Amino acid sequence: MARRAIGLELLVLPERSEGKEFETGSTPHSPRAERGGNKRFSDWQYPKIEERKPTKYNWVVQNKDGLRLGYKTDIGAFTYINAKYDVTIEDFVQIGSHCSIYSISTIDEKIGAVTLKKGCWAGSHSVVMPGVTIGINAVVGAFSFVNRDIPDGAVAYGVPVKVIKPISEGD
Repeated sequence: MARRAIGLELLVLPERSEGKEFETGSTPHSPRAERGGNKRFSDWQYPKIEERKPTKYNWVVQNKDGLRLGYKTDIGAFTYINAKYDVTIEDFVQIGSHCSIYSISTIDEKIGAVTLKKGCWAGSHSVVMPGVTIGINAVVGAFSFVNRDIPDGAVAYGVPVKVIKPISEGD
């Protein structure tokens, strides 16, 4: 495992034979993402990811070499990720069950990298389309169709997704 200090935390990266490593940059520490995280993820480990086979948590990746998975991520059961054109899931991201994340769409022939930034949440049954970035600590409500970027610290939901409000201290 490669180790790299990022701000005040240590990022442990899985070995990748093709030399790709996940880069968090200098994103700020996420207190919301860590809330309760110390106990819940105290023994978190990177899952074994095999092409088109369920992980031990029952989520599946197609084109696994295009996936960059951050530290202490939580991906719900029955989630599907197509990483043909790169999917980056940064540290402390939470993805609900039954979500679909696409870097390629065969319906409208769109392609593009997908990025879920540090500490963001994607609610259960949401669909994230190619080329989308969900910002740091943003929250996407359940059953949303995410076809546009969501800014840092925003609450968004709907079909198609709409930004509803910024997250406030009380949220």
